[in-house]
Amino acid sequence: MKPLEGLSPYCRMSQYGENDDGDRDDRFGRLFGDLAPNYTRPDILIETGKAGGNMEDPDDKGRTDSVPVGMVFFGQFVDHDITLDASTTFDSVIDNPGEIANVRTPTLDLDCIYGLGPEAQPYLFNQDRIGNKPGPFAGVKLLTGADNPGQAGLYEHDLFRAPDPNNRAIIGDPRNDENRIISQIQLAIIRFHNHVAQTLYDESMADPDAETLEGHDLYEAARRTTTWHYQWAVVNDLLTDMCGKPVVERILGCGREYYCGHVPLIPVEFSVAAYRFGHSMIPMKIQVQKNGNRFELFGTKLGRGFGPLTDPDAVVDWHELLFTPENRTVERAQKLDTLLAGDLLDLPFVDGNAAEKSLATRNLLRGNAFLLPAGEKIAELMGIDQADINKVVKKANDINSDFGDEGIPLWLYLLAEAEVIGRAEVGGGTKKGEGLGPVGATIVAEVLIGLLELDDHSYLGANRNWAPRAEWNTLGKLVTVAQP
Repeated sequence: MKPLEGLSPYCRMSQYGENDDGDRDDRFGRLFGDLAPNYTRPDILIETGKAGGNMEDPDDKGRTDSVPVGMVFFGQFVDHDITLDASTTFDSVIDNPGEIANVRTPTLDLDCIYGLGPEAQPYLFNQDRIGNKPGPFAGVKLLTGADNPGQAGLYEHDLFRAPDPNNRAIIGDPRNDENRIISQIQLAIIRFHNHVAQTLYDESMADPDAETLEGHDLYEAARRTTTWHYQWAVVNDLLTDMCGKPVVERILGCGREYYCGHVPLIPVEFSVAAYRFGHSMIPMKIQVQKNGNRFELFGTKLGRGFGPLTDPDAVVDWHELLFTPENRTVERAQKLDTLLAGDLLDLPFVDGNAAEKSLATRNLLRGNAFLLPAGEKIAELMGIDQADINKVVKKANDINSDFGDEGIPLWLYLLAEAEVIGRAEVGGGTKKGEGLGPVGATIVAEVLIGLLELDDHSYLGANRNWAPRAEWNTLGKLVTVAQP
């Protein structure tokens, strides 16, 4: 009898840490706990990631053909939805990631939008009233700046903010106000939830055979509908763009090989290395409005967060950054390779020495601290052709020859893999610089799909025959359907 392919990946346990019984989902873990950790001297890592070094893009290295730049920032939003390590530092060794608390829930449940819900955090929600009674949207719709005309700045285009000197955004995750683009994603998805709630209410009112949806029942229906459409966009937009449709289809059709177990956890190979691929795809300047100017990402218009929106030039028109039914000429992301924008190697908002101000150096040092295996060792374990591994190692040595033939830091290996091998394409072959190569794509896609499959509240965990509504079935539609 032929064994069922794809069954064992759902049943085999992964390496989640020596002291973890596998039942806790509030900790980090490992995918490749049997591989020896890699070590690279810190001076080599600092030299590799320094400003003005071989990882800095002095000009515009070129854009991808297929990835809209908004997808990179959506990837950051997804990261904030599933991970927050608030305890580790560069100067400590993380032997057992099972001891590290993940402050966020490791599921794609939009807790960064909903917080703890309308009962625990009612201040996030509209308290609609009709006379002395709660209205149909009480505790259902989320508040935005448009609900608070007295707040500072362009309130109709902003998040809901506290009436205090700082005007901090009142949202489920404060990190989603750290720059204008991520705060505008937060706002767009809040608006989408409110649009869904209104749509479901109107449809229930129009159906003479249905009970009117309102209050708690309306909130639960709107939250699930919103969350499942968001999850659909993660799989069918973000993952197909960044990992390649063939990789996504293989994992969905044949099962996961490396991200296994029975609770959703965040592996450090994913959070510390693989999912940081987007740092290479961020451009120095972005145009966020039709026929508008391009502004520095960390400049005064787009880079200033944690305060009210006061500049009309910083209002993001998502038709400019994502593919939508308007079919505009959308700005593309930078190519995925071993080069980063200069500002990312000399972060203007970070105080400290040169190593602390370089995002590349910080990523490389974290790989040492978290005892990550070398990139080529994971590639060998996955059965990647040795000739392709050699190409990636050579590219890494072009950045810094001190790495030698063994021990390429995982994050750098995955960037180099994207540059010299590239994203898997429909019909066979790969396309360099468009997305992650085979190792990176497998890690990222298996983890995000696994988080959904291991969550019995997600569409892949609860109803694998569910399909989105046509008017909301892409990320571009989702974030623009309620855009003023």
